Amino acid sequence: MTIRDELLIDGEWRKPSSSVRIPVVSPSTGAVVGEAPDADAEDVDAAVRAARRSFDEGVWRTKTPAERVEVLERALSLIEPALDEIGRLVTAEMGLPTSIAGLQIPGALAVGRYFLDVARHDRLSEVRRTMYGPAAVVKEPVGVVASIAPWNGPFNMAVSKIFPALVSGCSVVYKPAPETPLDGFFVAEALHAAGVPAGVFNYLTGDREAGRALVAHPGVDKISFTGSTAAGRQIGREAGGSFKRLQLELGGKSAAIVLDDADLQTTMAGLAMGSFFNTGQVCAAYSRVLVPASRYDEVVGALVATAESFVVGDPFDPATTMGPLVSKRQQERVLGYIEAGRAEGASVATGGGVPEGLEQGAYVRPTVFTGVENAMRIAQEEIFGPVASVIRYETVDQAVRIANDSEYGLHGAVFTADPQRAADVARRVRTGTFSVNGFTYNTEAPFGGVKCSGVGRDTGPEAVQAYYELKTVNLTEDMTTLF
Repeated sequence: MTIRDELLIDGEWRKPSSSVRIPVVSPSTGAVVGEAPDADAEDVDAAVRAARRSFDEGVWRTKTPAERVEVLERALSLIEPALDEIGRLVTAEMGLPTSIAGLQIPGALAVGRYFLDVARHDRLSEVRRTMYGPAAVVKEPVGVVASIAPWNGPFNMAVSKIFPALVSGCSVVYKPAPETPLDGFFVAEALHAAGVPAGVFNYLTGDREAGRALVAHPGVDKISFTGSTAAGRQIGREAGGSFKRLQLELGGKSAAIVLDDADLQTTMAGLAMGSFFNTGQVCAAYSRVLVPASRYDEVVGALVATAESFVVGDPFDPATTMGPLVSKRQQERVLGYIEAGRAEGASVATGGGVPEGLEQGAYVRPTVFTGVENAMRIAQEEIFGPVASVIRYETVDQAVRIANDSEYGLHGAVFTADPQRAADVARRVRTGTFSVNGFTYNTEAPFGGVKCSGVGRDTGPEAVQAYYELKTVNLTEDMTTLF
Protein backbone atom coordinates (compact mmCIF):
# COMPACT_ATOMS: atom_id res chain seq x y z
CA MET A 1 0.00 0.00 0.00
CA THR A 2 1.42 3.35 -1.09
CA ILE A 3 0.09 6.25 0.98
CA ARG A 4 0.74 9.86 0.01
CA ASP A 5 -0.69 12.59 2.21
CA GLU A 6 0.96 15.81 1.02
CA LEU A 7 0.98 18.10 -2.01
CA LEU A 8 3.92 20.05 -3.39
CA ILE A 9 2.90 23.72 -3.32
CA ASP A 10 5.27 26.69 -3.38
CA GLY A 11 8.34 24.59 -2.71
CA GLU A 12 6.89 22.82 0.34
CA TRP A 13 5.26 19.48 0.95
CA ARG A 14 2.08 20.48 2.75
CA LYS A 15 -1.13 18.90 3.95
CA PRO A 16 -4.12 19.49 1.66
CA SER A 17 -6.99 21.70 2.73
CA SER A 18 -9.43 18.80 2.53
CA SER A 19 -9.27 15.49 4.39
CA VAL A 20 -10.84 13.66 1.45
CA ARG A 21 -8.63 10.94 -0.02
CA ILE A 22 -8.47 9.34 -3.47
CA PRO A 23 -8.30 5.55 -3.26
CA VAL A 24 -6.08 3.95 -5.91
CA VAL A 25 -7.62 0.65 -6.98
CA SER A 26 -5.67 -2.12 -8.70
CA PRO A 27 -7.50 -2.96 -11.93
CA SER A 28 -6.13 -6.50 -11.86
CA THR A 29 -7.45 -7.44 -8.42
CA GLY A 30 -9.90 -4.74 -7.37
CA ALA A 31 -7.90 -4.15 -4.19
CA VAL A 32 -6.97 -0.69 -2.91
CA VAL A 33 -3.21 -0.31 -3.44
CA GLY A 34 -2.75 3.30 -2.40
CA GLU A 35 -4.16 6.68 -1.46
CA ALA A 36 -3.47 10.26 -2.45
CA PRO A 37 -4.88 13.65 -1.40
CA ASP A 38 -7.93 15.02 -3.18
CA ALA A 39 -6.95 18.65 -3.68
CA ASP A 40 -9.76 21.20 -3.53
CA ALA A 41 -10.19 24.71 -4.91
CA GLU A 42 -8.20 26.19 -2.03
CA ASP A 43 -5.20 23.98 -2.83
CA VAL A 44 -5.50 24.83 -6.51
CA ASP A 45 -5.58 28.53 -5.74
CA ALA A 46 -2.49 28.26 -3.54
CA ALA A 47 -0.59 26.35 -6.23
CA VAL A 48 -1.51 28.74 -9.04
CA ARG A 49 -0.71 31.78 -6.93
CA ALA A 50 2.69 30.30 -6.13
CA ALA A 51 3.33 29.60 -9.80
CA ARG A 52 2.16 33.09 -10.75
CA ARG A 53 4.45 34.73 -8.21
CA SER A 54 7.47 32.66 -9.22
CA PHE A 55 6.92 33.50 -12.87
CA ASP A 56 6.32 37.20 -12.34
CA GLU A 57 9.37 37.50 -10.09
CA GLY A 58 11.48 35.72 -12.68
CA VAL A 59 13.21 33.25 -10.36
CA TRP A 60 13.20 30.61 -13.11
CA ARG A 61 12.31 32.27 -16.41
CA THR A 62 15.27 34.68 -16.22
CA LYS A 63 17.76 31.84 -15.95
CA THR A 64 19.55 30.86 -19.14
CA PRO A 65 18.45 27.68 -20.91
CA ALA A 66 21.75 26.10 -19.88
CA GLU A 67 21.05 26.86 -16.22
CA ARG A 68 17.57 25.38 -16.46
CA VAL A 69 18.88 22.31 -18.28
CA GLU A 70 21.44 21.71 -15.53
CA VAL A 71 18.75 21.61 -12.84
CA LEU A 72 16.38 19.46 -14.88
CA GLU A 73 19.11 17.00 -15.87
CA ARG A 74 19.88 16.64 -12.17
CA ALA A 75 16.22 15.82 -11.55
CA LEU A 76 16.22 13.13 -14.23
CA SER A 77 19.34 11.61 -12.68
CA LEU A 78 17.62 11.53 -9.29
CA ILE A 79 14.66 9.66 -10.80
CA GLU A 80 16.83 7.02 -12.46
CA PRO A 81 17.54 4.79 -9.42
CA ALA A 82 13.79 4.49 -8.76
CA LEU A 83 12.74 3.32 -12.25
CA ASP A 84 12.01 -0.26 -11.20
CA GLU A 85 9.90 0.95 -8.29
CA ILE A 86 8.07 3.39 -10.55
CA GLY A 87 7.39 0.60 -13.04
CA ARG A 88 5.88 -1.61 -10.35
CA LEU A 89 3.75 1.30 -9.16
CA VAL A 90 2.43 2.00 -12.65
CA THR A 91 1.59 -1.71 -13.00
CA ALA A 92 -0.32 -1.57 -9.73
CA GLU A 93 -2.11 1.67 -10.61
CA MET A 94 -3.28 0.97 -14.15
CA GLY A 95 -2.34 -2.59 -15.07
CA LEU A 96 0.54 -2.04 -17.50
CA PRO A 97 2.30 -5.42 -17.73
CA THR A 98 5.77 -5.47 -16.20
CA SER A 99 7.07 -6.93 -19.45
CA ILE A 100 6.19 -3.60 -21.08
CA ALA A 101 6.86 -1.29 -18.14
CA GLY A 102 10.47 -2.50 -17.98
CA LEU A 103 11.06 -0.92 -21.38
CA GLN A 104 8.60 1.97 -21.37
CA ILE A 105 9.45 3.57 -18.02
CA PRO A 106 13.20 4.01 -18.68
CA GLY A 107 12.34 5.26 -22.16
CA ALA A 108 10.49 8.19 -20.62
CA LEU A 109 13.73 9.56 -19.20
CA ALA A 110 15.32 9.41 -22.65
CA VAL A 111 12.44 11.52 -23.95
CA GLY A 112 12.98 14.00 -21.12
CA ARG A 113 16.66 14.30 -22.00
CA TYR A 114 15.72 14.83 -25.64
CA PHE A 115 13.63 17.85 -24.66
CA LEU A 116 16.52 19.25 -22.64
CA ASP A 117 18.82 18.82 -25.64
CA VAL A 118 16.35 20.69 -27.86
CA ALA A 119 16.35 23.62 -25.44
CA ARG A 120 20.12 23.49 -25.07
CA HIS A 121 20.59 24.11 -28.82
CA ASP A 122 17.61 26.39 -29.42
CA ARG A 123 17.97 30.00 -30.54
CA LEU A 124 15.76 32.25 -28.45
CA SER A 125 16.07 35.30 -30.68
CA GLU A 126 16.88 36.29 -34.23
CA VAL A 127 17.29 39.67 -35.89
CA ARG A 128 15.45 40.07 -39.18
CA ARG A 129 16.05 42.69 -41.83
CA THR A 130 12.73 44.10 -42.95
CA MET A 131 11.59 46.98 -45.15
CA TYR A 132 10.79 48.82 -41.92
CA GLY A 133 14.23 48.31 -40.42
CA PRO A 134 15.71 45.63 -38.18
CA ALA A 135 13.43 43.61 -35.91
CA ALA A 136 14.22 41.06 -33.26
CA VAL A 137 11.90 38.07 -32.91
CA VAL A 138 12.26 36.80 -29.35
CA LYS A 139 10.93 33.63 -27.73
CA GLU A 140 9.61 34.16 -24.22
CA PRO A 141 8.01 31.59 -21.90
CA VAL A 142 4.24 31.61 -22.12
CA GLY A 143 3.73 31.91 -18.35
CA VAL A 144 1.89 29.73 -15.84
CA VAL A 145 0.93 26.36 -17.29
CA ALA A 146 -1.88 24.19 -15.95
CA SER A 147 -0.94 20.67 -17.03
CA ILE A 148 -3.54 17.91 -16.73
CA ALA A 149 -2.62 14.33 -17.63
CA PRO A 150 -4.52 11.11 -18.43
CA TRP A 151 -4.17 7.68 -16.82
CA ASN A 152 -3.14 5.55 -19.79
CA GLY A 153 0.59 6.38 -19.62
CA PRO A 154 1.04 8.28 -16.37
CA PHE A 155 4.81 8.36 -15.87
CA ASN A 156 5.55 8.95 -19.55
CA MET A 157 2.98 11.73 -19.60
CA ALA A 158 4.47 13.38 -16.52
CA VAL A 159 7.90 13.58 -18.13
CA SER A 160 6.63 14.67 -21.54
CA LYS A 161 4.39 17.41 -20.15
CA ILE A 162 6.51 18.77 -17.31
CA PHE A 163 9.99 18.96 -18.80
CA PRO A 164 9.23 20.90 -22.03
CA ALA A 165 7.27 23.46 -20.01
CA LEU A 166 9.96 23.88 -17.36
CA VAL A 167 12.93 23.98 -19.70
CA SER A 168 11.30 26.84 -21.62
CA GLY A 169 11.07 28.89 -18.42
CA CYS A 170 7.41 28.43 -17.56
CA SER A 171 6.01 27.79 -14.10
CA VAL A 172 3.82 24.69 -13.84
CA VAL A 173 0.93 23.29 -11.84
CA TYR A 174 0.67 19.59 -12.71
CA LYS A 175 -2.30 17.34 -11.96
CA PRO A 176 -2.24 13.64 -12.83
CA ALA A 177 -5.39 11.59 -13.39
CA PRO A 178 -7.18 10.50 -10.22
CA GLU A 179 -6.79 6.85 -11.27
CA THR A 180 -2.97 7.13 -11.39
CA PRO A 181 -1.77 9.78 -8.92
CA LEU A 182 1.13 7.94 -7.28
CA ASP A 183 4.01 7.55 -9.75
CA GLY A 184 4.21 11.29 -10.44
CA PHE A 185 5.33 11.92 -6.86
CA PHE A 186 8.73 10.57 -7.88
CA VAL A 187 9.02 13.31 -10.51
CA ALA A 188 7.85 15.98 -8.08
CA GLU A 189 10.32 14.86 -5.40
CA ALA A 190 13.19 14.83 -7.89
CA LEU A 191 12.42 18.32 -9.19
CA HIS A 192 12.19 19.61 -5.62
CA ALA A 193 15.45 17.96 -4.60
CA ALA A 194 17.22 19.11 -7.78
CA GLY A 195 16.70 22.75 -6.88
CA VAL A 196 13.76 23.95 -8.95
CA PRO A 197 12.84 27.21 -7.16
CA ALA A 198 9.78 27.43 -4.92
CA GLY A 199 6.55 27.89 -6.83
CA VAL A 200 8.00 26.98 -10.22
CA PHE A 201 6.69 23.42 -10.06
CA ASN A 202 3.62 22.41 -8.07
CA TYR A 203 2.14 18.91 -7.85
CA LEU A 204 -1.54 18.42 -7.08
CA THR A 205 -3.44 15.15 -6.96
CA GLY A 206 -7.18 15.47 -7.18
CA ASP A 207 -10.36 14.48 -8.92
CA ARG A 208 -12.15 16.30 -11.71
CA GLU A 209 -13.23 19.18 -9.49
CA ALA A 210 -9.57 20.08 -8.96
CA GLY A 211 -9.07 19.96 -12.70
CA ARG A 212 -12.00 22.29 -13.30
CA ALA A 213 -10.71 24.75 -10.72
CA LEU A 214 -7.27 24.67 -12.34
CA VAL A 215 -8.64 25.31 -15.84
CA ALA A 216 -10.82 28.17 -14.63
CA HIS A 217 -8.18 29.93 -12.51
CA PRO A 218 -7.41 33.45 -13.79
CA GLY A 219 -3.73 33.06 -12.91
CA VAL A 220 -3.20 30.40 -15.58
CA ASP A 221 -1.82 31.45 -18.98
CA LYS A 222 -1.84 28.11 -20.78
CA ILE A 223 -3.61 24.76 -20.41
CA SER A 224 -1.95 21.55 -21.54
CA PHE A 225 -4.47 18.71 -21.47
CA THR A 226 -4.44 15.15 -22.71
CA GLY A 227 -7.69 13.22 -22.46
CA SER A 228 -11.11 12.79 -23.99
CA THR A 229 -12.56 15.00 -26.69
CA ALA A 230 -15.61 15.68 -24.49
CA ALA A 231 -13.39 17.05 -21.72
CA GLY A 232 -11.35 18.98 -24.29
CA ARG A 233 -14.51 20.74 -25.49
CA GLN A 234 -15.33 21.83 -21.95
CA ILE A 235 -11.79 23.11 -21.43
CA GLY A 236 -11.91 24.98 -24.73
CA ARG A 237 -15.13 26.73 -23.77
CA GLU A 238 -13.70 27.74 -20.40
CA ALA A 239 -10.36 28.87 -21.80
CA GLY A 240 -11.89 30.84 -24.65
CA GLY A 241 -13.35 33.47 -22.36
CA SER A 242 -9.93 34.56 -21.14
CA PHE A 243 -7.92 33.56 -24.22
CA LYS A 244 -5.78 31.06 -22.36
CA ARG A 245 -3.39 29.29 -24.68
CA LEU A 246 -4.41 25.69 -25.35
CA GLN A 247 -2.58 22.48 -26.09
CA LEU A 248 -5.08 19.63 -26.39
CA GLU A 249 -4.27 16.05 -27.33
CA LEU A 250 -7.66 14.36 -27.48
CA GLY A 251 -9.40 11.28 -28.82
CA GLY A 252 -8.92 9.26 -31.96
CA LYS A 253 -10.55 6.69 -34.20
CA SER A 254 -7.59 5.97 -36.41
CA ALA A 255 -7.85 3.87 -39.54
CA ALA A 256 -5.20 1.44 -40.75
CA ILE A 257 -5.59 0.98 -44.50
CA VAL A 258 -4.36 -2.40 -45.70
CA LEU A 259 -3.67 -2.28 -49.44
CA ASP A 260 -3.97 -5.34 -51.68
CA ASP A 261 -0.18 -5.77 -51.93
CA ALA A 262 0.50 -5.56 -48.16
CA ASP A 263 2.81 -8.12 -46.59
CA LEU A 264 0.67 -10.06 -44.13
CA GLN A 265 3.38 -10.60 -41.51
CA THR A 266 4.34 -6.92 -41.49
CA THR A 267 0.69 -5.92 -41.31
CA MET A 268 -0.06 -8.17 -38.36
CA ALA A 269 2.99 -6.92 -36.47
CA GLY A 270 1.77 -3.35 -36.99
CA LEU A 271 -1.80 -4.15 -35.98
CA ALA A 272 -0.73 -6.13 -32.91
CA MET A 273 0.92 -2.97 -31.63
CA GLY A 274 -1.42 -0.43 -33.22
CA SER A 275 -4.76 -1.99 -32.27
CA PHE A 276 -4.03 -3.77 -28.99
CA PHE A 277 -1.05 -2.15 -27.24
CA ASN A 278 -1.77 -1.05 -23.66
CA THR A 279 -5.03 -3.04 -23.80
CA GLY A 280 -6.17 -0.69 -26.58
CA GLN A 281 -6.05 2.29 -24.20
CA VAL A 282 -4.17 4.45 -26.68
CA CYS A 283 -5.65 7.54 -28.31
CA ALA A 284 -3.71 6.80 -31.51
CA ALA A 285 -4.83 3.15 -31.72
CA TYR A 286 -5.82 1.60 -35.04
CA SER A 287 -9.38 0.87 -33.96
CA ARG A 288 -10.57 0.69 -37.59
CA VAL A 289 -8.86 -1.75 -39.96
CA LEU A 290 -9.76 -1.15 -43.60
CA VAL A 291 -9.24 -4.23 -45.77
CA PRO A 292 -9.73 -4.76 -49.54
CA ALA A 293 -12.49 -7.19 -50.45
CA SER A 294 -9.97 -9.36 -52.31
CA ARG A 295 -8.05 -10.07 -49.08
CA TYR A 296 -10.77 -9.67 -46.49
CA ASP A 297 -11.00 -13.27 -45.27
CA GLU A 298 -7.22 -13.68 -45.24
CA VAL A 299 -6.60 -10.53 -43.19
CA VAL A 300 -9.48 -11.22 -40.81
CA GLY A 301 -8.16 -14.72 -40.14
CA ALA A 302 -4.68 -13.39 -39.42
CA LEU A 303 -6.01 -10.59 -37.21
CA VAL A 304 -8.11 -13.06 -35.21
CA ALA A 305 -5.01 -15.20 -34.68
CA THR A 306 -3.06 -12.11 -33.63
CA ALA A 307 -5.72 -11.11 -31.09
CA GLU A 308 -5.85 -14.63 -29.70
CA SER A 309 -2.06 -14.74 -29.32
CA PHE A 310 -2.06 -12.23 -26.46
CA VAL A 311 -1.55 -13.63 -22.99
CA VAL A 312 -4.16 -11.83 -20.90
CA GLY A 313 -3.65 -11.95 -17.16
CA ASP A 314 -1.86 -10.74 -14.06
CA PRO A 315 0.23 -7.73 -15.15
CA PHE A 316 2.94 -8.69 -12.62
CA ASP A 317 3.44 -12.05 -14.38
CA PRO A 318 6.35 -11.68 -16.86
CA ALA A 319 4.48 -13.93 -19.30
CA THR A 320 1.51 -11.55 -19.54
CA THR A 321 1.35 -9.46 -22.71
CA MET A 322 -2.05 -7.80 -22.08
CA GLY A 323 -3.22 -6.55 -18.72
CA PRO A 324 -6.57 -5.23 -17.53
CA LEU A 325 -8.27 -2.00 -18.43
CA VAL A 326 -7.65 0.80 -15.95
CA SER A 327 -10.88 0.37 -13.97
CA LYS A 328 -14.18 -1.44 -13.70
CA ARG A 329 -15.85 1.67 -15.08
CA GLN A 330 -13.70 1.47 -18.20
CA GLN A 331 -14.40 -2.25 -18.49
CA GLU A 332 -18.14 -1.56 -18.39
CA ARG A 333 -17.72 1.09 -21.07
CA VAL A 334 -15.84 -1.25 -23.40
CA LEU A 335 -18.23 -4.16 -22.83
CA GLY A 336 -21.10 -1.77 -23.56
CA TYR A 337 -19.60 -0.91 -26.93
CA ILE A 338 -19.15 -4.58 -27.73
CA GLU A 339 -22.85 -5.15 -27.08
CA ALA A 340 -23.69 -2.08 -29.18
CA GLY A 341 -21.64 -3.51 -32.06
CA ARG A 342 -23.54 -6.76 -31.90
CA ALA A 343 -26.85 -4.90 -31.74
CA GLU A 344 -25.95 -2.92 -34.87
CA GLY A 345 -25.30 -6.11 -36.83
CA ALA A 346 -21.53 -6.53 -36.61
CA SER A 347 -20.12 -9.96 -35.75
CA VAL A 348 -17.56 -10.82 -33.08
CA ALA A 349 -14.90 -12.92 -34.76
CA THR A 350 -13.01 -13.39 -31.49
CA GLY A 351 -13.13 -12.03 -27.96
CA GLY A 352 -16.15 -10.07 -26.92
CA GLY A 353 -16.20 -10.67 -23.18
CA VAL A 354 -14.33 -11.15 -19.92
CA PRO A 355 -11.63 -13.84 -19.87
CA GLU A 356 -12.54 -16.87 -17.80
CA GLY A 357 -10.97 -16.81 -14.34
CA LEU A 358 -10.26 -13.07 -14.42
CA GLU A 359 -13.67 -11.79 -13.36
CA GLN A 360 -12.31 -9.99 -10.29
CA GLY A 361 -10.34 -7.52 -12.41
CA ALA A 362 -11.18 -5.10 -15.21
CA TYR A 363 -10.27 -7.47 -18.03
CA VAL A 364 -11.69 -7.68 -21.56
CA ARG A 365 -10.63 -10.23 -24.15
CA PRO A 366 -8.98 -8.79 -27.30
CA THR A 367 -11.89 -8.41 -29.69
CA VAL A 368 -12.16 -8.33 -33.49
CA PHE A 369 -15.41 -7.24 -35.15
CA THR A 370 -16.27 -8.14 -38.75
CA GLY A 371 -19.12 -6.98 -40.93
CA VAL A 372 -18.63 -3.43 -39.69
CA GLU A 373 -20.05 -0.43 -41.52
CA ASN A 374 -18.34 2.90 -40.92
CA ALA A 375 -21.60 4.51 -39.75
CA MET A 376 -21.82 2.15 -36.77
CA ARG A 377 -21.04 3.47 -33.30
CA ILE A 378 -18.14 1.07 -32.91
CA ALA A 379 -16.58 2.66 -36.02
CA GLN A 380 -17.30 6.28 -35.09
CA GLU A 381 -16.90 6.55 -31.31
CA GLU A 382 -13.70 6.09 -29.35
CA ILE A 383 -13.92 2.85 -27.35
CA PHE A 384 -10.49 2.97 -25.68
CA GLY A 385 -10.16 -0.76 -25.27
CA PRO A 386 -8.83 -3.83 -27.13
CA VAL A 387 -11.44 -3.71 -29.87
CA ALA A 388 -10.66 -3.59 -33.61
CA SER A 389 -13.36 -3.16 -36.26
CA VAL A 390 -12.60 -4.57 -39.70
CA ILE A 391 -14.23 -2.67 -42.56
CA ARG A 392 -14.31 -3.93 -46.15
CA TYR A 393 -13.55 -1.63 -49.10
CA GLU A 394 -13.45 -2.01 -52.87
CA THR A 395 -11.10 0.75 -54.07
CA VAL A 396 -8.33 2.82 -52.52
CA ASP A 397 -10.39 5.96 -53.10
CA GLN A 398 -13.18 4.40 -51.04
CA ALA A 399 -10.72 3.42 -48.30
CA VAL A 400 -9.46 7.00 -48.04
CA ARG A 401 -13.03 8.31 -47.88
CA ILE A 402 -13.84 5.87 -45.07
CA ALA A 403 -10.67 6.80 -43.18
CA ASN A 404 -11.56 10.49 -43.42
CA ASP A 405 -15.23 9.90 -42.50
CA SER A 406 -14.61 10.58 -38.80
CA GLU A 407 -14.73 13.53 -36.46
CA TYR A 408 -11.23 12.53 -35.36
CA GLY A 409 -7.87 12.95 -37.06
CA LEU A 410 -5.11 11.85 -34.74
CA HIS A 411 -3.29 8.96 -36.37
CA GLY A 412 -3.57 6.58 -39.29
CA ALA A 413 -1.59 4.05 -41.28
CA VAL A 414 -1.16 2.34 -44.59
CA PHE A 415 0.29 -1.12 -45.19
CA THR A 416 1.69 -1.70 -48.66
CA ALA A 417 4.77 -2.95 -50.50
CA ASP A 418 4.75 0.09 -52.79
CA PRO A 419 6.43 3.27 -51.43
CA GLN A 420 4.65 5.47 -53.97
CA ARG A 421 1.22 4.15 -53.01
CA ALA A 422 2.12 4.62 -49.35
CA ALA A 423 3.07 8.26 -49.94
CA ASP A 424 -0.10 8.89 -51.94
CA VAL A 425 -2.37 7.51 -49.20
CA ALA A 426 -0.42 9.28 -46.45
CA ARG A 427 -1.00 12.63 -48.16
CA ARG A 428 -4.72 12.02 -48.63
CA VAL A 429 -5.70 10.87 -45.15
CA ARG A 430 -6.43 13.88 -42.94
CA THR A 431 -4.61 13.28 -39.69
CA GLY A 432 -1.93 14.96 -37.63
CA THR A 433 0.21 11.82 -37.56
CA PHE A 434 0.55 8.90 -39.98
CA SER A 435 2.59 5.69 -40.06
CA VAL A 436 3.66 3.42 -42.92
CA ASN A 437 3.87 -0.36 -42.44
CA GLY A 438 3.82 -0.16 -38.68
CA PHE A 439 2.77 1.75 -35.59
CA THR A 440 5.25 4.46 -34.66
CA TYR A 441 5.07 6.89 -31.77
CA ASN A 442 7.97 9.10 -32.79
CA THR A 443 8.92 11.32 -29.85
CA GLU A 444 11.43 13.27 -31.98
CA ALA A 445 8.74 14.44 -34.42
CA PRO A 446 5.52 16.36 -33.69
CA PHE A 447 2.60 14.25 -32.47
CA GLY A 448 -0.95 15.57 -32.36
CA GLY A 449 -4.22 15.70 -34.23
CA VAL A 450 -6.57 17.66 -36.42
CA LYS A 451 -10.35 18.04 -36.28
CA CYS A 452 -11.69 16.84 -32.90
CA SER A 453 -8.41 15.13 -32.02
CA GLY A 454 -6.92 18.30 -30.63
CA VAL A 455 -4.83 21.42 -31.00
CA GLY A 456 -1.04 21.66 -30.93
CA ARG A 457 1.76 19.09 -30.86
CA ASP A 458 3.24 17.23 -27.89
CA THR A 459 6.54 15.76 -29.06
CA GLY A 460 9.58 16.66 -31.14
CA PRO A 461 11.18 20.12 -30.99
CA GLU A 462 7.66 21.49 -31.34
CA ALA A 463 6.87 20.30 -27.81
CA VAL A 464 9.35 22.82 -26.42
CA GLN A 465 8.38 25.56 -28.87
CA ALA A 466 4.77 25.21 -27.73
CA TYR A 467 5.65 26.83 -24.40
CA TYR A 468 6.99 30.05 -25.91
CA GLU A 469 5.28 33.23 -27.00
CA LEU A 470 6.84 35.28 -29.79
CA LYS A 471 7.65 38.93 -29.20
CA THR A 472 8.71 41.32 -31.94
CA VAL A 473 11.03 44.17 -30.94
CA ASN A 474 11.46 46.78 -33.66
CA LEU A 475 15.04 48.00 -33.34
CA THR A 476 17.24 50.87 -34.24
CA GLU A 477 20.42 50.00 -36.13
CA ASP A 478 22.64 50.37 -33.10
CA MET A 479 20.66 47.70 -31.20
CA THR A 480 21.06 44.75 -33.54
CA THR A 481 23.90 43.18 -31.56
CA LEU A 482 21.88 43.22 -28.34
CA PHE A 483 19.47 40.46 -29.40
